[in-house]
Amino acid sequence: MIRNNKIYSKKFKKGLYIVSTPIGNLDDFTLRAKETLENSDYILCEDTRVSKVLFEKYKIKKKLISYHKFNEKKKLLKVIDLLKKGCVISLVSDAGTPCVSDPGTILVEECIKNDLDVIPIPGASSVISAVSVSGFSEKFFFYGFFPEKNKDLVSDLKELSNLNCSIVFFITSKKFNRILSPLKKYFYGRRILVCREMTKYYEEFIRTEIDSLREFDFKLKGELTIVISEKLLSKKSSHILDESDKKIIEMMINKLSIKEITSLINKNKKISKKEIYNYCLRLKNEN
Repeated sequence: MIRNNKIYSKKFKKGLYIVSTPIGNLDDFTLRAKETLENSDYILCEDTRVSKVLFEKYKIKKKLISYHKFNEKKKLLKVIDLLKKGCVISLVSDAGTPCVSDPGTILVEECIKNDLDVIPIPGASSVISAVSVSGFSEKFFFYGFFPEKNKDLVSDLKELSNLNCSIVFFITSKKFNRILSPLKKYFYGRRILVCREMTKYYEEFIRTEIDSLREFDFKLKGELTIVISEKLLSKKSSHILDESDKKIIEMMINKLSIKEITSLINKNKKISKKEIYNYCLRLKNEN
């Protein structure tokens, strides 16, 4: 374990500062973040055009360097060289905290290798904000953005479904409808919170059961923060479906209706109708 007590010095230090910026509302900007940027020699920006809006509001005038996922490797050595020369450099993303589903991890790793100080300046977080209003378990797993390939997407969702905690991930609004089918398949029986435009004027929180999810027929904009609840245990049931129950259902699924199967299994065992119904529905979807 490496301890570095030097970062707690009262004097403004030389090094790389990971500065959190607002996730939407520009008033969610800390005094410390403003002070850090004002004392920086250079500010690395994911998109200088986006950052300038914030900087103009708070009258921050510093040298800006474009630093994003397409050029971070190319500019890495230049930034490290500036830090070795004693420059104070801050890294900001378009919104929220850098290095969390945003550029910066490569730079931080290189700073650590070169024994250069890396100092976090905390602030707004879409992940924590979403979890705090979800009403789900405070224990959560943060995933980030899903892979582009559908095969990898389904594989990751299947693996995540084994976790019994809240699950948080990001997705672009135009891709949300694409994940509905695997969400229903692997997270049936859970609740979901869809957060869009957080902290902005059109902020919206959509709460529903995953089983009830339908494709959105209106145009969502921007990136969404999604929170899926922990596994929900049925209060009306003292038992859950075991392998023998599942095999029986699989044998009847093409012979009887879901309603008939649900009534039959529920009559013989203390298993909630919802759990039986959801399993039948899952089998139907797989077919």
